[in-house]
Amino acid sequence: MLANAIGFILQTLFGLFSITLLLRFYLQLTGAPFKNPFSQAIVMTTNFAVIPARRIIPSFAGMDMSTLVLAFVTQFSLQVVLRLLSGFPFLVAGNIVWLALIGLTIVDMLRLSIYIFLYAVIAQAVLSWINPYTPITPVLTALTNPILKPLRKLIPSPNGLDLTPVVVFIVAQLLLMLLVTPMEIAFLKMS
Repeated sequence: MLANAIGFILQTLFGLFSITLLLRFYLQLTGAPFKNPFSQAIVMTTNFAVIPARRIIPSFAGMDMSTLVLAFVTQFSLQVVLRLLSGFPFLVAGNIVWLALIGLTIVDMLRLSIYIFLYAVIAQAVLSWINPYTPITPVLTALTNPILKPLRKLIPSPNGLDLTPVVVFIVAQLLLMLLVTPMEIAFLKMS
């Protein structure tokens, strides 16, 4: 019972930190406005880990690899700690378990990435109806443009109604069902 409560707390804290790190990575990757209050909050929340990591992990092709590696390490650590809490026998499990944990970590990061973009698209759609001039709008626009812009060229807007968020929602759910979940099941069978 106590192990479940500790596991829940760790999943919440590590998950939120991983999401924050991935958000920082994607905001930098998409060129979101740095001076925006939302971007500044993400940067300030993660600076304590990212700044020292940048001394060790260089950028690659303009991408902040230190932030991505930190997100991976956070998720991998969570996988290991959760198994330790459940009494997983690491000493007798063999090396295949470590490959499975790496695979599960990649699957978790992929799932979190899909959720980040999915919720950004949903938030942008809702805010466009309620208040399109909120301070977070430029960040959401920068984050979702790489996905929505190509779709808007392909999908017509009947009477000005933008259907691309609906398409993104459907595609994201299909990716989660047809790609992420089967990968997760395969890696769980290995562990």
